[in-house]
Amino acid sequence: MSMSQELQNSASFEWTVPLAAPTYTSDEIREVMAVLQSGWWTYGPVTRQLEEEFASFLGVRHAIAVANGTAALHLAYLALGLSQGDEVVTPSLSFVAAANTILHAGASPRFADVDSLDAPLVSVSSMERVVSPKTRGLCVMHYGGYPCEMDAVMDFARKRGLWVIEDAAHAPGALWKNVPCGAWGDVGCFSFFGNKNLTCGEGGFVVTQRDEIAEKLRSLRSHGMNSLTWDRYKGHQFSYDVTAAGFNFRMDDIRSALLGVQLRSLDRINKLRQERVEWYRRLLEGDSRWSIPFVGYGGISAYHLFVLVLGEGIPRDAVMSMMKSHGVQTSIHYPPIHEFTFYRGLQLPYSELPLTEMLGRRLLSLPLFADLTWEQVKLVCDSLREAIDRCT
Repeated sequence: MSMSQELQNSASFEWTVPLAAPTYTSDEIREVMAVLQSGWWTYGPVTRQLEEEFASFLGVRHAIAVANGTAALHLAYLALGLSQGDEVVTPSLSFVAAANTILHAGASPRFADVDSLDAPLVSVSSMERVVSPKTRGLCVMHYGGYPCEMDAVMDFARKRGLWVIEDAAHAPGALWKNVPCGAWGDVGCFSFFGNKNLTCGEGGFVVTQRDEIAEKLRSLRSHGMNSLTWDRYKGHQFSYDVTAAGFNFRMDDIRSALLGVQLRSLDRINKLRQERVEWYRRLLEGDSRWSIPFVGYGGISAYHLFVLVLGEGIPRDAVMSMMKSHGVQTSIHYPPIHEFTFYRGLQLPYSELPLTEMLGRRLLSLPLFADLTWEQVKLVCDSLREAIDRCT
């Protein structure tokens, strides 16, 4: 039994089957302890080594470690020159940080619908409907770890003179036409929040092939300074200049030590997640009361989420409540951003988003993590059926 499995079985967990759980071993503990014993805990040599490894993993020139995935998006928009009056096309079926960071950069989101219930991703056709003269760029989101059709997206963007940000928070290790997610666009953004395939609790990466963008990202990440504390500690510089009004968005060596081990295990972790998705599909296929997205979808997934689209009229909240009574945690990925109170109040340019709104009412996320057992998957499926039987 792995240490993460022991943690799941401890009395501190309320859920018989939690929605997500980190996978780790004694290797992560050993590497974190080495950082603690080194006496240097903030951004330093461990984070720099991780940046080199992550860049090599994706085949990009630059990988910049940051505090979290939201910081990654925020810095990406600023480095690409987003400003007041600009618009960015982004899916509404996403985490709210995708839109919040556009606002923080001084611009406005323009929400796009997804392509279908079978593949709830933004596509060229869905984005083309909402591009306006104010549009500066596109933010695509690899929902659930399933890649968008990035070759078509990039062709469309280049013809329109738009840049592309990939929100790859769900997709470390995913591929579209053998190119890693995050490496297609002008900038790729990753999150290492506690429920992600790679996790250190909080953390993120911004990646790019473009030298001038990387230079801006590194400066903005650390208060706009032209040197880091680690450089001065090593005696490379004695003072610094500030060339921009930046932020404290650095990652520290403690979290980087965790991620370094997990990055080297990512292929194994993603294969374990794929196996559990296949278990779910085997147990749940063929029932008309729900559909399973992404069956037969192209590309290589990171298998971050397993979601169902419940049939029209099934009371989702009641089903989730009954599954909770069986100790099964479920969730919704995601409530559409444009339906939140704050975004309704902004009176943004209106776009019809019928599929996103339908999914917002009917999506149900089931537990998925690498250490999930067959018995747990079966319990989830049995409790789902019982809940729907009782609620309909």
